[in-house]
Amino acid sequence: MTEPHVHIIGAGLAGLSAALHLSQAVRNITVYEAAGHAGGRCRSYFDRELGCRIDNGNHLMLSGNVIARDYLMLAGAEDTLAAPDRAVFPFMDLRSGERWTLEMSRGIIPWNLFTPKGRIPGTSLSDYLSLIKVMRAGEQETVAGLTRSYGTIYERFWEPLSVAVLNTPPETGSARLLGNVLSQTFALGGSACLPLVPKIGLSESFVDPCIAKLQSMGIQVRLNRRLREMSFKDGRIAALDFGDGAVECGAEDWVILAVPPWVAQELVPDLTAPNEFCSILNLHYRADIAVKPPGFAGLIGGVAEWIFVKPGVVSVTVSAADRYDGRAPQDLAAAIWRDVAAFYRLDGASIPPYRIVKEKRATFAATPAQQARRPKARGGRYLNLLLAGDWTQNELPSTIEGSIRSGLRAAQIITRWMGVSEDR
Repeated sequence: MTEPHVHIIGAGLAGLSAALHLSQAVRNITVYEAAGHAGGRCRSYFDRELGCRIDNGNHLMLSGNVIARDYLMLAGAEDTLAAPDRAVFPFMDLRSGERWTLEMSRGIIPWNLFTPKGRIPGTSLSDYLSLIKVMRAGEQETVAGLTRSYGTIYERFWEPLSVAVLNTPPETGSARLLGNVLSQTFALGGSACLPLVPKIGLSESFVDPCIAKLQSMGIQVRLNRRLREMSFKDGRIAALDFGDGAVECGAEDWVILAVPPWVAQELVPDLTAPNEFCSILNLHYRADIAVKPPGFAGLIGGVAEWIFVKPGVVSVTVSAADRYDGRAPQDLAAAIWRDVAAFYRLDGASIPPYRIVKEKRATFAATPAQQARRPKARGGRYLNLLLAGDWTQNELPSTIEGSIRSGLRAAQIITRWMGVSEDR
């Protein structure tokens, strides 16, 4: 009996995750990617203008992201991330100049919150009771609606956390999704909140090792292969059209569509998917800053939100960046550099060479209404079609963990349907 062929459309993290997990049980797999590179929104590249290698965006993983860590282990890349011994997060309020470091207790009990030094300045122990509300949030509740949209705890914790995690303002952001993230990280204590940062770059951790592993197993990753159309017959996908002849799908073959939601809706008739999106702005400065670990910092009250420092490059992330659409790029670059300079006590007037990378549709808007539009892995009406991507139902907002989880879910459905198990 011929082994079914699994066609994976898209070599972002969702598609790569599906291929990597499937490869533990199946070998007849082909991955197709429209671009000339894999990784999607999680990759590194050499920027000729800056003369150095940069990530197209900054992603901060935590040790509680167990699905992503399992993916790295399968790819043989678990040692490519750097992790400190303690869950330490430095912050600065740019409005007041106040600085603090949030260090979480190692165990589940948050002992750090029982002393003023272990809390965010200006907050009391009772302020953190809202964490329980958010982790028990209903489907229609928003972050602001459950956390009193005022006061120090809101300005220094809930608002920046919602924007960073959901890429959506707290006034409209889904408390359920944020609560799910907190449940697998903050609620498990400091041991689940250790920040994990690529030692070199995103591609070197999440993309290149996976592709190398797949290729070593005889699995093809075919770049510059844009799927133009799918044909259907008898409730199944019958063929894939890449513009140079149809790829026939046999009766036992599968298709995993791991593409952005707007692309999926063009390919699959009557597919319901998120249709509102939020942008992310990343600024990369060619500059050397001597810093001690952890090499990142959170800023409040300015334009810059998270700073990541690597040798020769300072990268800054601004989430929910649609609010800055009217500002000129050079003005944004200057304002963000002033924020960076304030934290590291540098000359804010001398702006180093920079590159602005803006993802206009970086994530779906993580609102209750958009959450309701996320399809399940078997969200299409075609028997051999599965959906994967951070926009599908995976109980998390648009994150690396969510992307990888969606690919794993698609792989699990196929292996279960085929009656085989992953050999780990």
